[in-house]
Amino acid sequence: MTFRGWPSEALEFYEGLTADNSKTYWTAHLPFYEKQVRGPGLALLAELEPEFGAGKIFRPYRDVRFSNDKTPYKNHLGMWLESGGYIQLSADGLAAGCGMYQMAPDQLERYRRTIADPRLGPSLPGLIAKIEKAGVAVHGHGTLKTAPRGYPKDHPRIELLRHKGLTTWQDWEPAPWMGTAEAKDRIVAFLRTSRPLRDWLDHHVGPAAGTTR
Repeated sequence: MTFRGWPSEALEFYEGLTADNSKTYWTAHLPFYEKQVRGPGLALLAELEPEFGAGKIFRPYRDVRFSNDKTPYKNHLGMWLESGGYIQLSADGLAAGCGMYQMAPDQLERYRRTIADPRLGPSLPGLIAKIEKAGVAVHGHGTLKTAPRGYPKDHPRIELLRHKGLTTWQDWEPAPWMGTAEAKDRIVAFLRTSRPLRDWLDHHVGPAAGTTR
């Protein structure tokens, strides 16, 4: 199957699911979801695989065991790429991200040690500046209010040291091109722009203990 984008009805499907997040709605629209939402997603992942690695589509069901929100279905299509990329389709449009959203303790230790290193640390701010100049935002996650333990508050890269995750992210509002192969072109451009950050993280931070990439 060739990826030709998602029809506008796919976004409308998620509008409806947001308004009526019930088994009745889901069951009635399941054939549409499989053919017009999940189907194009699988086709996209297959075409991205040669450059960005294998991918998968996340389950549409929410884990409600520890949540006050008991709605059973996710209001978006989430896709993961082996290279660290993430793609999301929802009623709000299309979005993509790349990086490490939440570092494990051993990853965080390596990240901070590298940032603090006077030889290695200065490479990251310049890399981020180039990505942002290309129009892709870089976000920190789980950011501490102050310096992490063992690091001075006046460190020249204190803003980066405070983060527990670091990713690129881009949003696209609903537009006709989402129903064409241009959707893939925009995602590919985003992932290529984001690659230097992911490569930096892979090299200096690496996978969490007990996992492989």
